[in-house]
Amino acid sequence: MATSHKFLAFDLGATSGRAIVGGFEDGRFGMEEIYRFPNGVQEISGRFHWNTDELFGHLKEGLRTAARLGYKIDSIGIDTWGVDFGCIGADGNLLAFPRAYRDPYTEGIPEEVFRTIPREELYGVTGIQIMNFNTIFQLYAQKKAGYEPLLDADKILFMPDLLSYLLTGNMVCEYTDASTSGMMNQSTRQFEKTLLERLGINPGILPAIVQPGTKVGLLKPEIAAETGIGQVPVIAVAGHDTASAIAAVPASNPHFAYLSSGTWSLMGIESPKPLISRETCSLNFTNEGGIEGTTRFLKNITGMWLLEQSRKVWAKQGRTYTYPEIEAMANAAESYAGIIDPDAPELANPADMVEAISQLLWNSNQPIPVNDAEVVRCIYCSLAAKYREVLEILRNQASFTIDTLHVIGGGSANDTMSRLTAQATGVKVIAGPVEATAIGNLMMQAKAAGLVKDRWEMREIISREFKVKTFKA
Repeated sequence: MATSHKFLAFDLGATSGRAIVGGFEDGRFGMEEIYRFPNGVQEISGRFHWNTDELFGHLKEGLRTAARLGYKIDSIGIDTWGVDFGCIGADGNLLAFPRAYRDPYTEGIPEEVFRTIPREELYGVTGIQIMNFNTIFQLYAQKKAGYEPLLDADKILFMPDLLSYLLTGNMVCEYTDASTSGMMNQSTRQFEKTLLERLGINPGILPAIVQPGTKVGLLKPEIAAETGIGQVPVIAVAGHDTASAIAAVPASNPHFAYLSSGTWSLMGIESPKPLISRETCSLNFTNEGGIEGTTRFLKNITGMWLLEQSRKVWAKQGRTYTYPEIEAMANAAESYAGIIDPDAPELANPADMVEAISQLLWNSNQPIPVNDAEVVRCIYCSLAAKYREVLEILRNQASFTIDTLHVIGGGSANDTMSRLTAQATGVKVIAGPVEATAIGNLMMQAKAAGLVKDRWEMREIISREFKVKTFKA
């Protein structure tokens, strides 16, 4: 291994993005955030979009920052959320800002699609849970509305691939992100174009799928000159942010489940093959692409959204709490025992989250929280109970014994939640690293550069270089 290798990861979320430099220095792996920028859905003429002009500008500023700090970058990788896409015209231009998954234009669309492609058939081919913002439903909604960018599109590109295209001028369609679309055949790992044909949509808009680690191309000469970074290669990492995060699970063997904890909780296993059956369809579990041909078999669970929305209610009432204070509140209310279903439809987007939680408790003849601490305790214990329920399903589906639950992402810093999860599930919980998504992005670039052999060597390095905490059942 050479003395120094540095990679640049762009990690974009729905509310913010970051540029992170990381890599190997004298055999040790480390990372540093060098630039952070805002992101958010923008309403334009009654439609909700992602402003790719602004995002592209922030990517270039991240490149300028890396050059200004004197980093010699070996490659660049981009990860984002899934399902959303941009339409590219025959002349290579982006025809409109990509529609955002929070746009309500897909409400009721899945039921319309099922009249042509029955739900069970669609799941049997794609293995993807039914969510109204899946790409296939967005495409159908746009086609039904006569949305001109789609009608004029030569190709569509998912968000990480679209941003890579803006940097390089080359189009690819990375596997982990494409797998979330509801259009990929789990057997062939290519798009099932007959699905679009049956819906009256031109399947020619779908690019060929490539695997994580594929080189997209070099930065355009004008961008290399403008930013001062040089013509650095761009790598198609695991473009879906959860896939990048799972790549960074510091496990030593396959006998684990994971919990990517944040606004959403994504709980699952790394499976050698898709798990598609009538049972997994009825449970609405999803099969998404992972690195090295693995499948992320998982369940989406409402996560710290409940807490964040409760904090907004308290803030309007003049009460603000730090995260350490919230943890202390949960511990102080240990005697409170009310439990709700975090995925109850009433909690999806209520005007008052605290009132919505209280109403669910009232409806089920449980005690109503008398203070903010009891609300926090209710949220924590309800999530832990949900994790126990989902883990039991994973145990029944997995081809191996699950002896460890790895908690990664921002929620892994919450010791109280990790302790309650260990107690509820009955398995050892290993919490960390917090920055799993960025680490996975950087490690995939290192793998593409030939510096690490496979995901197990990646994970061995991560477990050595990043601190984690263990909570016994």
